[in-house]
Amino acid sequence: MKRYLSVLFFVAVSVLGAEAQELNCQVTINVDQVQDIVDEEMFNTLQQSVTEYMNDRKWSNAQISVGERINCAIYITVKSVEDSRYVGDIQIQASRPVYNTSYTTTTFNFKDSEFSFTYQEYEPLVYNDNMFENNLTCVLNFYAYLILGIDFDTFSPRGGDMFFRKAESFAIMGQSSQEAGWQTFGSSRNRSAIIASFIEERMAPYREMMYKYHRLGLDQMFMAPDKGRKVITQALRTLDDVYSTNSMSVLLPIFSDSKLDELVNLYSEAPQQEREEVYKLLYGIYPTEGQRLQQLRKGKTD
Repeated sequence: MKRYLSVLFFVAVSVLGAEAQELNCQVTINVDQVQDIVDEEMFNTLQQSVTEYMNDRKWSNAQISVGERINCAIYITVKSVEDSRYVGDIQIQASRPVYNTSYTTTTFNFKDSEFSFTYQEYEPLVYNDNMFENNLTCVLNFYAYLILGIDFDTFSPRGGDMFFRKAESFAIMGQSSQEAGWQTFGSSRNRSAIIASFIEERMAPYREMMYKYHRLGLDQMFMAPDKGRKVITQALRTLDDVYSTNSMSVLLPIFSDSKLDELVNLYSEAPQQEREEVYKLLYGIYPTEGQRLQQLRKGKTD
């Protein structure tokens, strides 16, 4: 796959299409919880501004064709607005295609509940690499680079390093702002905790697992389904090692929110012994997901 080559030759010229921005982001802003909306057009303007900010910017020097743009989605739920201060949450989703199939696999699915920002209608959203502009752009920058890092990790071992470092730089800017969601001493699921987990060396096996799961597992299943699935099983054993290292890591719920339903489908036609192994492994990590995981045992024809 060409993006795999672009990881290896980061500044190589694309020969399969014109160079394009990296993200194809769908933005939705929900204001159902806002009381007494005076001007709905203000939210439409905000939605358009965020969409253009994510999609029109070139986030790196990676050579990506139009057809290779990373599909992602941002759902912003605004719960209250006072003057120009918005309070709510933001959910980020990203996916990537599986080689030689029409199937797309979710790589990231996360709901960030500590999200607030200041915005005036028609205010331009300005990217600044060196200083904190406002919390809206800082959060968008953080998740843009996180999406890129995760995606590139699935194509090459630790291919997302430079993107995670960029996300970390915005997390540091956010910490200096005193805005919610950035504090290193706050929630174990906040932005600083997320990026710390991705760059922490003892969590490196998680990133290696994501590469094996996608590039050596899913991408091979069109040619050899059983072989590709066995690689995924091996990758899941690494996930168990991550759990043993840090059972409270935010990477574990990130993985479950992205992958549990997919895994149930992937193993629906696997041999009973293989399904039992994966069930026991995942149940040991996610005991509260027992009902969903029971489907692993049943299989497609049981």
